[in-house]
Amino acid sequence: MIYKSVVRLPDSLDPAAIFEELFERNEWGDSWRDGIYDWVHYHSRIHEVLGIAQGSGRVQFGGPKGRVLTLKAGDIAILPASTGHQRRKASDDFLVVGAYPPTGTYNECTMQEDREKALKTIPKVTRPRKDPPTASKDRF
Repeated sequence: MIYKSVVRLPDSLDPAAIFEELFERNEWGDSWRDGIYDWVHYHSRIHEVLGIAQGSGRVQFGGPKGRVLTLKAGDIAILPASTGHQRRKASDDFLVVGAYPPTGTYNECTMQEDREKALKTIPKVTRPRKDPPTASKDRF
């Protein structure tokens, strides 16, 4: 799920901190600040949210044959467990904040790994209680 321009990022505030606060308020934690790997990977035991804090990037979702979308500052992508993703191109200032729901266990899979094992794990991932960008009564 892609939310375009859902978060306003005032120049006077740290844009990454805005995403961290929004995600934490909606029970998505273990946040990190970085980019997106330039190789295809997915998570078979947990969902992931990505908030674009700065810059823009072209990201491929759905594995090697998936769609390439442009994400820019203020956008949010929610990736259900098993969603392959990779950065294809990005601006020099591309900064992403990622976080995870309270249920599930972080893992990192590549397309070369045992897909059969992942296919058994993916259906067991529970649905998060809250949607990071929309569950909050306070809108940024």
